[in-house]
Amino acid sequence: MRRNAWMHCALILALTTAVTGTLRAADPTRQQDAAGQQQAPSPGQNSAAACRETAEKLPQLGKDPIREVIDAMTIEEKVHLLVGAGTSATDLEAAIIGQTRKLVPGAAGTTFPIERLDVPAIVFADGPAGIRISATRDSTAQTFYATQFPIGTLLAATWDTVLVRRVGNAMGEEVHEYGADVLLGPGMNLQRNPLNGRNFEYFSEDPLLTGKIAAAIVNGIQQQGVGTSVKHFVANNQETNRLNNNTIVPTRALREMYLRPFEIVVKEAQPWTIMTSYNKLNGTYTAERADLLTTVLRDEWGFKGLVTSDWLGGVNPVWSVQAGNDLLMPGLAKQRDSILKAIRLGTLSLHDVDRNVQRVLELILRSPHYAKYTFSNTPDLKASAAVARESAAEGMVLLKNDGTALPLPAQARKAALFGVTSYDFIPGGTGSGTVNSAYTVSLAQGLAAAGIKPDKKLQLAYESHIAAEKAARPAPKRWWAKQLRPQVSQMEVSDAEIARLARTQDAAVITIGRISGELLDRIASTDYNLSEAEHRLIERVCNAFHKAGKKTVVVLNVCGPVETASWKARPDAILVAWLPGQEGGHAVADVLTGKVSPSGKLPMSFAMRYEDDPTAPNFPHREDYDTVTLHESMSTNHTLPDTGSKNLDYTIYDEGVFVGYRYFDTSGKEVSYPFGYGLGYTTFGYGGLDIARDGDDYRITCTIRNTGARAGREVVQLYVSAPGKDMPKPAKELRAFARTGLLQPGADETVTLRVPAASLASFDEASSSWRTEGGTYTFRVGASSADIRLSGTADVEAACVETVHPVILPPEKLPEPGRPQAEQ
Repeated sequence: MRRNAWMHCALILALTTAVTGTLRAADPTRQQDAAGQQQAPSPGQNSAAACRETAEKLPQLGKDPIREVIDAMTIEEKVHLLVGAGTSATDLEAAIIGQTRKLVPGAAGTTFPIERLDVPAIVFADGPAGIRISATRDSTAQTFYATQFPIGTLLAATWDTVLVRRVGNAMGEEVHEYGADVLLGPGMNLQRNPLNGRNFEYFSEDPLLTGKIAAAIVNGIQQQGVGTSVKHFVANNQETNRLNNNTIVPTRALREMYLRPFEIVVKEAQPWTIMTSYNKLNGTYTAERADLLTTVLRDEWGFKGLVTSDWLGGVNPVWSVQAGNDLLMPGLAKQRDSILKAIRLGTLSLHDVDRNVQRVLELILRSPHYAKYTFSNTPDLKASAAVARESAAEGMVLLKNDGTALPLPAQARKAALFGVTSYDFIPGGTGSGTVNSAYTVSLAQGLAAAGIKPDKKLQLAYESHIAAEKAARPAPKRWWAKQLRPQVSQMEVSDAEIARLARTQDAAVITIGRISGELLDRIASTDYNLSEAEHRLIERVCNAFHKAGKKTVVVLNVCGPVETASWKARPDAILVAWLPGQEGGHAVADVLTGKVSPSGKLPMSFAMRYEDDPTAPNFPHREDYDTVTLHESMSTNHTLPDTGSKNLDYTIYDEGVFVGYRYFDTSGKEVSYPFGYGLGYTTFGYGGLDIARDGDDYRITCTIRNTGARAGREVVQLYVSAPGKDMPKPAKELRAFARTGLLQPGADETVTLRVPAASLASFDEASSSWRTEGGTYTFRVGASSADIRLSGTADVEAACVETVHPVILPPEKLPEPGRPQAEQ
């Protein structure tokens, strides 16, 4: 009886809302599906709604078919479900940075609940380095600290998908126990240019390494029963004018480089959600491109989840709905009004609305909030800290170790720690990558805990300098300035003090720090290059300690590459510690003392000079722009006028596929440290290469032997070189990698690497297809892209692997500097 009554009401609703068609703008980047188009509800729908309320029982989410739940919704409820419960139109600070006081204070946003249909609100929380929520709440003395895990770049430097999955498990457990449903991460755009402010959230300059590490962390997080939102889809590679910039990417580069990591994570991990980026892509905002969000993401790759906007992403909410951007976050009243108006005018079909509503409901059905999970607010932070410490140490990269300077000898019990970040250690970046953790272990604290005492007089001097400089800073007036963390200037240490320390201490450690984050790109002259004060510090300390017969180590507590070529000859050892999370000081101490043998490898190239990077001419350099104007434009959302400025209003990726090592290795350009490089405390021999076809794969095996005196792990990298006759090809491309177990001296391990034959294909723009060039391919196994130990060949037959849709094409005529896009 109940079902018949409900079906009768549904019939009334259908009859009162049906129309024959809907007008829509003829834009090929937006969805153009005429099936099932409907007009806005007429007054008769009020009768239908009343009929629903008088039925014996309304359909309930999870108990009745989703279609019935959708049919039971009013138009207003449907629109509310597509626009987050979010914030007021004037609360843009909270919208961009992500704040909500509902359900989980400090989370980034929530969906809209419909209680009468048993549709709960679910919670989205930042971010890539661990859940970001408020650490304290007005209503209780309890604290809600979360673990600050190492940044994405460090995790990629482990080249260890098993370990990264464990990090994901720990992150997911905290998300689950703190009552969130979806973690907004990982970030996984390519590190196209070393100055991108958000590179620290991302993994690598290589699409395969990026995709595999991203899939590992997504699988780890989602194994805990919560979702992820991989971001920012796609080609979001600069922060400068991020809300307005038009990224112009050649089709081959887009397919092979920028889309490929997302394709890998979709096919290997099926993230619950994908977040669109702020930028335009070849002329249209990513949130408004049906060819990106439907044709490629869903039809070609088989994505099954929900697409959400970045916070305030996109411009036209109606076009976003049509394109398949299912959820607009964090939600603004004007977005709801715009969608409702379009439905009433007939320019937005209920077919598109209902399709997106269904995806939102499918996400909610998977959530802990729908399952009424009683979260504890007491995740196992001690266990998470242990994982954070282990992963941080495993991702540190030893760039130099002359004369076995490291590990520090057992008799080294006193150390002089130079550099402000030895005491004011940087655990992570700013913006969405921030985590409200209970503590950060400094290098001074980490070494002290390991039994190496920092010189107390020097420590007190640095701590006083740091405290005084921070106290003297004026309070930031603009909301965006509050999100930035200016670094403390280097303290001048006298020659006499350095000489005293060289006499009394066993070793010197100099820490160089760099932070970056959301809202700002880095500056080459001050962020990438070392300052004069830092150069002087390294030179003077190295000279004094070497004169005393003692070692000097430089620790790079950095968000990404820095210039090393001009000073790397001075110290005895250089360790890249990255931004290693809250346990960073302990993890650095573990490596410096030999408790952990370093095995991390660079996930990007370290160029000789910033200007050597192939993307340098096509990247915005912050010193050329008015930073205040750029950031104030965010407060009014997309209002910065388009002046046709290169790299500000548009950025052309004319380097194509030749990003990072693909460029350096192909052009023969010297680098300071190559992609995949990293030393350890032992050495490894490579042998026994075998290359065989195994079904649809090539199976490559080799034997790795520990030829040194200490235990260690090796990252084995497989690069493939194509004939390169049908189109320009990189000299070599990473096609597989593996990390050995901990090998004792003299022990060996047989490593098997699999390369799908289809992955040898390149994208042919003329035929819009993935094609494998026929001929002889060289398979190179090595310790880095420049350190090839074994090589062999295989004959590969020409093949068309897959033909795809010719979509997301760049404009036929590229913009000219000084001419706004609209004028062309």
